[in-house]
Amino acid sequence: MNNEELQKLVSRISLESFQKPFMHLAYFNARLRSTGGRYLLQSHNIEINPKAYELYGLEEVKGIVRHELCHYHLHLEGKGYQHRDKDFRELLKKVNAPRFCSTLQTPNTLRKKQRRLYTYSCVKCQQIYVRKIRMNVERYCCSKCLGRLKLQE
Repeated sequence: MNNEELQKLVSRISLESFQKPFMHLAYFNARLRSTGGRYLLQSHNIEINPKAYELYGLEEVKGIVRHELCHYHLHLEGKGYQHRDKDFRELLKKVNAPRFCSTLQTPNTLRKKQRRLYTYSCVKCQQIYVRKIRMNVERYCCSKCLGRLKLQE
């Protein structure tokens, strides 16, 4: 799917679900990371994350488009367009739009965020210490018995 097809899809969904025309631009934005789409208040354009289409297909994109069109139409009408507003939540239910999109992080990006944990133990009393950051065992000692610390494998 390219930007032209997305523009036609958004215009069609706007007419079918909201009975109102979509008069601005809709396009893919690959810089979006964790969100499925974004409605821009100043320009009234809608940006869609292309990863949503790659990972979940057309149905997911249609849901994201309906969600962003809720923001769009409510903002242009001067009603509550934010997630916490009653008007927004009611319109979401009416047009069967999802409140959140599916997770867009792939296993590779999730793995990058996992940090290694370092486990240290006291040589004397076997007290265990788990740390995110590696520490110098020559400089620190056990807080219970002042014994030497040893890095566990």
